[in-house]
Amino acid sequence: MIDHQAGIFREGTAHHIFLEFSLPEFGTPEAPASLPGRSLALAPVPDGEQVIGFGQGLMAALGSPEASPPPALADFGVVAGSGNSAPASQRDLFIWLHGEARDELFARALAWRDALSGVARLEAEEHGFRFRDSRDLTGFVDGSANPKEDARLSAALIGAGPHVGGSFIMAQRWIHDLAGFSALPVADQERVIGRTKADSIELTGEAMPPDSHVSRTDIKRGGEAVKIYRRSSPVGGLKDAGLHFLAFSADPDRFRWLLESMYGLTADGLSDRLLGHSRPVTGSFFYAPPPSALLDAFGDGPAP
Repeated sequence: MIDHQAGIFREGTAHHIFLEFSLPEFGTPEAPASLPGRSLALAPVPDGEQVIGFGQGLMAALGSPEASPPPALADFGVVAGSGNSAPASQRDLFIWLHGEARDELFARALAWRDALSGVARLEAEEHGFRFRDSRDLTGFVDGSANPKEDARLSAALIGAGPHVGGSFIMAQRWIHDLAGFSALPVADQERVIGRTKADSIELTGEAMPPDSHVSRTDIKRGGEAVKIYRRSSPVGGLKDAGLHFLAFSADPDRFRWLLESMYGLTADGLSDRLLGHSRPVTGSFFYAPPPSALLDAFGDGPAP
């Protein structure tokens, strides 16, 4: 079994907290050589999981051979399509907490905030939740096309080389126009998504629009299906209800290919019909190293 951050693959959890920090002093001569929080990086979350990811700039600034960034890691850049765009809000450090005990997740989030307070600024905080039978707030089942069993590992984890067990992350906060979407007849909603609403069966033949969300994200490259592992969660309140889109991949190019397909930057020029009903307001790429390299980034004392 490849060594990896196990929290990537625990599915079905009821509560989520997504934290993004900036660390403006890292990379300067007076910056510390490692991050505070080693005890938190090691400690299990009661009835939960945590996944930690680093932006390219922070990993490079840490300067440790064990925590060096993969060459393919880059910052998220604005994706400008025809009439739609995905903004960039690249942050340095990403922490995803999820599990069944919301109080314990909140306690761990507070502990991370306090541990990092001397070097990091909390830039984004989202609280997610399981909605009904793991549906998006639009009412459609989320993640229907996710790879299963061992296929999850090959989709999400680097399989060989010096970074084996690591995973590239894409994180975006989306806001849905739920009122507008729900005003559509169900058949039209299904054509936007590309699946039936009740039982998540993929549309086929002429019933499947070429600009549906499924059509724009079910793509191939060099004859091979482009597979990522999605771990999204509904987030927000009545005024800003939406989705925290979270995905893991063994190759960050897969994220870029999917974004290009969604935003009409491929040869057919078609954009994802979903963009008329939902829009991203943030965008970052991170890297989740395997545990050995992860712990090398934290240096406030020896492991307990």
